[in-house]
Amino acid sequence: PNKDHIFLHLEHLGPEVLHERLPGITETAQIFSGVDATKAPIPVLPTVHYNMGGIPTLYTGEVVTSADGDENKVVPGLMAAGEAACVSVHGANRLGSNSLLDLVVFGRSVAQRCAETMTPNQAHKPISPASEEKILDRFDGLRNAQGSRSTAEVRAEMQKVMQDHAAVFRTGESLDEGMKKLTATAGTFSDIAVSDRSLVWNSDLVETLELDNLLGCALTTLASAQNRQESRGAHAREDFPDRDDDQWMKHSLCWRTSDTETQIDYRSVHMYTIDDEIDVIAPQKRVY
Repeated sequence: PNKDHIFLHLEHLGPEVLHERLPGITETAQIFSGVDATKAPIPVLPTVHYNMGGIPTLYTGEVVTSADGDENKVVPGLMAAGEAACVSVHGANRLGSNSLLDLVVFGRSVAQRCAETMTPNQAHKPISPASEEKILDRFDGLRNAQGSRSTAEVRAEMQKVMQDHAAVFRTGESLDEGMKKLTATAGTFSDIAVSDRSLVWNSDLVETLELDNLLGCALTTLASAQNRQESRGAHAREDFPDRDDDQWMKHSLCWRTSDTETQIDYRSVHMYTIDDEIDVIAPQKRVY
């Protein structure tokens, strides 16, 4: 390996075996790396683990926030389900509570809640003109951005910071350094350049809007990992190798308060069920 890639050697298996048993890998290597896996090693770029977490919701799919002393305050009209949501039946989403479970169980739950709370053919409430202006200002501001940094340049810098400093195995030192670098990178978004000003099929603008969202996700992910001084699930801190239920049996809530700043709060873990069909399943140590 060199500092950027690990190489996967499959060429010794021979063309027949590769095409019969590993056709997908062989084709992917050819398309994305221009490598013939029957003759040369495949470069592999290590990346980060899946994220566990998401938009906090009730089992009904209603999004909740922490406000006015209520950590389960429902955000009216906003729902989430699937991998975007954190219903937290097993700790988080995706492999934490399986994305298929989220869609089949909680997607249905969202539909049922919608039927309970909505009247057919009812009109939407008026939208504040101020919020509409804010959306249009952001859209036009980015569409006409004439800074010195391209979207691809800032995105690549963000990706490298996250790969180097927020991978599965973390330390306080790596997270602190990563936060400094990511904050600097996020700060340059105000100097972004968009070359396409059109309103039809503008991929340059779409990627810039996506980058703004990704920077927010990266900042909140890194800040939450930096703040949580324990290891739990996919969050493995080498300086805090054990799970600490006394201090950290709580959800991290993180808001992006500006282009480069975040705010952290917490939400309780509910160690009870809503009926008597099953007892609470206590967290278990993750072993292999």
